[in-house]
Amino acid sequence: MASGGKSSKDKVVAVVGGGLVGALNACYFARRGFQVEVFESRDDIREAKVVRGRSINLALSHRGRQALSRVGMEEKIVSKGIPMHSRMIHSLNGKQSPIPYGKKGQYILSVDRANLNKELLTEAERYPNAKMNFDHKLQDWSPDTGLMTFLRPDGSTQSLRADLIVGCDGAFSTIRKQFLRRSRFNFSQTYIPHGYLELTMPPVAGEFAMKPNYLHIWPRNTFMMIALPNLDKTFTCTLFMPFDEFKKITTGYDVVEFFQEYFPDAIPLIGVEALKTDYFRLPAQAMVSIKCSSYHINDKCVLMGDSAHAVVPFYGQGMNAGFEDCIVFDEIMDQCNEDFGAVLPEYSRVRVPDDHTIADLAMYNYVEMRAHVNSKWFLFRKKVDDLLHFLLPKTIVPLYTMVTFTRIRYHEALQRWHWQNKVINQGLLVCATGAVLGGSYLIAKHPPKIPSIPIEKVWDRLLSLKV
Repeated sequence: MASGGKSSKDKVVAVVGGGLVGALNACYFARRGFQVEVFESRDDIREAKVVRGRSINLALSHRGRQALSRVGMEEKIVSKGIPMHSRMIHSLNGKQSPIPYGKKGQYILSVDRANLNKELLTEAERYPNAKMNFDHKLQDWSPDTGLMTFLRPDGSTQSLRADLIVGCDGAFSTIRKQFLRRSRFNFSQTYIPHGYLELTMPPVAGEFAMKPNYLHIWPRNTFMMIALPNLDKTFTCTLFMPFDEFKKITTGYDVVEFFQEYFPDAIPLIGVEALKTDYFRLPAQAMVSIKCSSYHINDKCVLMGDSAHAVVPFYGQGMNAGFEDCIVFDEIMDQCNEDFGAVLPEYSRVRVPDDHTIADLAMYNYVEMRAHVNSKWFLFRKKVDDLLHFLLPKTIVPLYTMVTFTRIRYHEALQRWHWQNKVINQGLLVCATGAVLGGSYLIAKHPPKIPSIPIEKVWDRLLSLKV
């Protein structure tokens, strides 16, 4: 029995946004017995010929898989994903070098965004107490009464009073606008100076043009290109670069010249004509990082997914963090006996520091992907970290492993990483100092025998060199 005099089956939960997090949330609330109404401003993507919106490939990892598992969706989604065990670094001279993500058997999955969204919507519809409302654009809502008004395609309006409103309507959330009108609500929005542009690498003789079980990266310090495999044997290549650089490329000749200079091995795989066509199909898209707090208003509304914490895509955690929102909220619902008055503030308290941390880590990982992977020190430290993790698996855990292959809270993972870095760097310093002192002692104790050469012979040799 939920608090407030109503049982869960009598309470109405309105999920605004039928994207990935909204559709998964519908499954979570429906399985608890709530009357779930999902409102999506777009058409049903399962019937649309062209799916509008972002198309960056998604990397599904442990957090997202755990959230899918709880509603019985993990196997279905994993079966349609392609495992990526390592980063494959493409150097300028064409050399390829793998950098494993974790231990043997650990991998992330390349999944198709549109297919995943369709599967989640279909799963939500299987619950008799869940209803989908497409082409419904939110006009207004009240944080006090829960009354919502939607505009339908024919110009008419529909009103609904919800016991809980769940805002899953993306980075430019309509739900969040109401939060901005209230005092003590913190909000920040940062556009990075880099954009992204997608290209397609077709199959070669019906097979992948490159090794499929890798996330391919062409790191070029201030920009980079990545490629993720798809089930149809294509690769989706994404070029991340400052907008100022995109502006310099205005013709097909410029595109080919640019790729010849920085990504020469990709040209024959994409194709010269396809490269020219794909590059100018759409302008470079912007990327935004959004932080806010708190995530709730009273016991009536809560934000999840991009509406609460849009992140740049460089850690592959945007979807995984959004899915983890669902599972964290579900766990708190158990702890607080479905009392929204207790659940919502506890959810904000628990989740805000983690989501802010992954937003910062995603920014940092762009620098790592486009530049640090070229560094010998970075590669050396990674090997040291991996060795220590093998020897001390519970004490030393690489940051990427904690973020991608565990459910250690993001902010705790970062704190632990800082501690580990301090310990490992001090240990390396001690080892280096010991090696220098030990070497110096051995030289002093057992000085090498230097053959004596008469000064006349030295002088003669110098004169011969001069001549």
